Amino acid sequence: IDESKVIQMKPPIQVRDLATRLNLKPFQLIHELMEMNVFATLNQNIEEAVAKKICEKRGFVFLAEKRKEGGGVHKVAPVVEPPKAKPVPSANLKPRPPIVTFMGHVDHGKTSLLDAIRRAKVAAGEAGGITQHIGAYTVQRNNHSITFLDTPGHEAFTAMRARGANVTDIVVLVVAADDGIKPQTLEALRHAQAAKVTIMVAINKVDLPNANLDKVKGQLQELGLAPEEWGGQTVVCEVSATKGTGIEKLLEMIALQSEVLELRADPTGNARARVIETQIETGRGPTATVLVQHGCLKVGDSFVCGPHQGKVKALFDDAGNAIKTAGPSIPTRIIGLSGAPSPGEEVVVVSSEREARTIVEERQEAQRATRLAAGPGAPTGVTLENLFASIADGQKKCLRVVLKGDVQGSVEAIVEAIRKIQSQKVTLEIILSTIGPISESDILLAKASGAVVIGFNTKTDNSAANAAKREGIQIKLFSIIYELVDQVKEAMTGLLDPELRESPLGNALVKKVFELSKFMVAGSQVQSGRITKSGRARVIRKKQPIYDGAVVTLKRFQEDVPEVRQGLECGIRLGNFDEYEEGDIIECYQLEKVPQTL
Repeated sequence: IDESKVIQMKPPIQVRDLATRLNLKPFQLIHELMEMNVFATLNQNIEEAVAKKICEKRGFVFLAEKRKEGGGVHKVAPVVEPPKAKPVPSANLKPRPPIVTFMGHVDHGKTSLLDAIRRAKVAAGEAGGITQHIGAYTVQRNNHSITFLDTPGHEAFTAMRARGANVTDIVVLVVAADDGIKPQTLEALRHAQAAKVTIMVAINKVDLPNANLDKVKGQLQELGLAPEEWGGQTVVCEVSATKGTGIEKLLEMIALQSEVLELRADPTGNARARVIETQIETGRGPTATVLVQHGCLKVGDSFVCGPHQGKVKALFDDAGNAIKTAGPSIPTRIIGLSGAPSPGEEVVVVSSEREARTIVEERQEAQRATRLAAGPGAPTGVTLENLFASIADGQKKCLRVVLKGDVQGSVEAIVEAIRKIQSQKVTLEIILSTIGPISESDILLAKASGAVVIGFNTKTDNSAANAAKREGIQIKLFSIIYELVDQVKEAMTGLLDPELRESPLGNALVKKVFELSKFMVAGSQVQSGRITKSGRARVIRKKQPIYDGAVVTLKRFQEDVPEVRQGLECGIRLGNFDEYEEGDIIECYQLEKVPQTL
């Protein structure tokens, strides 16, 4: 192969870069792409197969990357990784606040207890007050801080652990005094035990007349959580979120437990943090709540976070106040991300934006190679770990579903039926599928993951209905499976943007070129159809398109007109194009939006 005819590029392949390698003007390449029904702007990426066709058309050989002998797709190992965490001299380690997560049954007052703690510790006149939920907040007690995580539930806790994000020091298992241990309580306990964190118990609702403390403590003892007063080693606090009783005692015991754990971190140097939750905010773009684990996060820091990069434009504390720095265990919202990372992703500060870009490019290429190696039929393994994967990919649309049913058999049948829906354009992610009524925690999960909530022969709790209305989450209820499946298909189709198809309008022959107010106008005669100012047009020279753009000027005898029909003369100008020649053909067309199908 003639080396001068080989174009070798490293994905992702940008339109601008390919045009440069082919010695084309960008608009020429964009036009060729449009002829292939590929609509891309100057800075957008195109598929390797498309680049290969373009190159072959012009007599070049396109190589995306060199492969080892034997062919196939090989996993690309990242060439550059962020600096590893270095051992910290003990002299640099300083005490840090404990990080506490409340877990338990959804109706046992976990959220109410968190709210009661925050109300008790936030001064009424404090700027911001209890106004902004950022997934974590810090309270002060006797000159010591305690950081509380407010997650949607143990699912999110486990998803973060799956990414190596063991951010929690203490889990407080919340149990209602009138209800005792429930299956969800046991599930939360198993998650906490698997994480090997310190477990405390808060028995809530002790003010209720039917509260049975001895029964609950007996259940705890059977689970290996014998209270200290019963000769065990588990700290058990009796509280009432509604009355506010026992809150101080609970905070005191958390503080004592943190002293026993001797929690320390280095507050100096480049920060390493973990993402707690992510949002896409209007006017701010992707934002993330993070907990710094080591070092000091500062405004202006460049960082990488999973497949994303960023530069800290602003930091806000849990009350919404702008801050300049954030140290260990302090919850902070970051603005300045290139995309929305998943909960549990590590934020690593690097030396420069250039280094961050290099690392992220390598990571994205490695992910791409892994996907190619896995093949199109490989399972995606949808969990809370990859809530924002479709945003990161920026390509396929994705419908996310939280499914609740009356019995397990129905749920399994529905899952099997909707997974059989075939589409190359839209993916379907079942975030959660289980039995029981639709609860507030399901709504919070749907909110966090951008999902719709579907119920089959089940009910919606009042708290869930209120939460859905407040959060703008859609709930759909069904009693017939095929109607449910049809609705899912319709929702998937609704995610697709309409396709743009070209519809020819007419063409004109350039007879004379003249200057008008510092730009050139093509004096033309319409040969067929019509030329419209609302359409688009291309300039054809020697049967080759040389420009494509909007009709910005259309005149008849110095007057602007909306259209000119066959046989009439007119003056035409397209975009910022000025290189008209006599004999050029101007083809006018319009782009029509056509609904897509799955």
